[in-house]
Amino acid sequence: MKPNEIEQARKIVKMSACRTCYNIGDRQHEDVLEYCEQHGIGFIPWFPVAAGKLAQPGGKLDEAAKKHGATVSQLSLAWLLHRSPVMLPIPGTSSVEHLEENIAAADVKLSAAEWKEIEDFAK
Repeated sequence: MKPNEIEQARKIVKMSACRTCYNIGDRQHEDVLEYCEQHGIGFIPWFPVAAGKLAQPGGKLDEAAKKHGATVSQLSLAWLLHRSPVMLPIPGTSSVEHLEENIAAADVKLSAAEWKEIEDFAK
């Protein structure tokens, strides 16, 4: 989906959210997120925890997660929440334990410099 397609759809229906692939390792739809921010539309990132090479043992996410007592999944979700106020990640889960782990991602906080280092590495 592209911003102009969202604009066309908004002429027909009221949109409350948009869903597209987006995660710390795949930010190709940054323009869609920016459009959603400008228009107060929720942004639901599909595949929110996919971190690829970043999540490998010894990778930037793994290092940062260990430093902050978090999992790589939590850090991936925390980045999404940090990235935008319209972000609505819906990670999959198969157990209450995993659900609680996902919810705890909201409490993971990194400095602006730490997020920038991870983002720069992910480019």
